[in-house]
Amino acid sequence: MAKLERMTTEAANEAIASLDGWVREDDKWMAGSYRFASFPDAIAFVGRIADIAEELKHHPFIGIDYRKVTLRLTTWDSGGLTELDMQSAERYNASYRTFVG
Repeated sequence: MAKLERMTTEAANEAIASLDGWVREDDKWMAGSYRFASFPDAIAFVGRIADIAEELKHHPFIGIDYRKVTLRLTTWDSGGLTELDMQSAERYNASYRTFVG
């Protein structure tokens, strides 16, 4: 697979602004958080995240705090954010919407 191009700061900021629940942490990372009714629901959602990450071959940092799941994204080999991070975040958001109905 070819190396993905790192997005400009402006392009990354614009893309992140269009994603519900996602923020830019710094020059290299973005983060999104999801809340659930119960711990088992949060864990079930992480299973869905794993399936998406495997399909995209792009894996997030995952933090679980009882009913809250936080995902952090970056593209290591590009040294920052790429279109793949944005695509991943969109897919995670879509999965969340179907999960919580």
